[in-house]
Amino acid sequence: MMGLLTLVASEAAPEKGSTIEIGHHVERTWLGMTFNVDTIWATLVAGTIVILLGFWAKAKITQGDPDQVPTKIQLVWEAVVGEVTKQVEDNLGKVNPFVVPLAVALFFFILIANWFELVPSQLNDQTGHLLPAPTADTNLTYALAAITIVGVWTFGIRSKGVKGYFKHFLEPFPVLLPLNILEELVKPITLALRLFGNIFAGGIMLALIGMIPIWGAWAPNVLWKLFDMFIGGIQAFIFALLTVLYFGMAGAQHGDEHEEHAEDEAKTPALAG
Repeated sequence: MMGLLTLVASEAAPEKGSTIEIGHHVERTWLGMTFNVDTIWATLVAGTIVILLGFWAKAKITQGDPDQVPTKIQLVWEAVVGEVTKQVEDNLGKVNPFVVPLAVALFFFILIANWFELVPSQLNDQTGHLLPAPTADTNLTYALAAITIVGVWTFGIRSKGVKGYFKHFLEPFPVLLPLNILEELVKPITLALRLFGNIFAGGIMLALIGMIPIWGAWAPNVLWKLFDMFIGGIQAFIFALLTVLYFGMAGAQHGDEHEEHAEDEAKTPALAG
């Protein structure tokens, strides 16, 4: 498919003498390993922006003064944190001090990374944007999914214990053990590929729109970038939401046992009376 797009692009714009290479990365080799330098650079920039936004939001907090009007950055931050906290409470039964910061950080990082390709620049005539969206590289999406799933496994083991956590692979029937293990291993793969596929497809569309003559490309370019901005936000939300849901499923059995124990304790005095 990539070869076909390259061929079509070269035929459509022979006067430019360039081709559109979808999925191409600036690579460097070190100690026998190949690194996608553009993805690493864009990832560092996205992480730095998230950190700076966090410090900026902290500096702009109104400290509960009723006479002070909350800033826009504070309202956005509170809206995201409030929604994530609600999802954590609904799925875990209580606010977890680890899950909420992780989901919020993932949301803002993925959102900013997805929106990089919306920033136009003349520095790159082939792609039309200053920085590539690092989430269009499976190396980053697999890394994000690995961090998430390792956190989920750690949370599940700490909540239920090693024996209690691995016991759920035998439920509801021991014969389903292979399928349960496969399902657990597929989670990070689908989490990564869902994000990668949507952002990578957006990059392909922008590349194809770039093949249209400049006098007719501005309208579809603007419309698609607006749609791509919406998709980027949705994908960031879905990744953060699935992270919370996976944590909720990892601790579900623990929460159910705790509730059943609390109900038994409540019934005991009544029975004794």
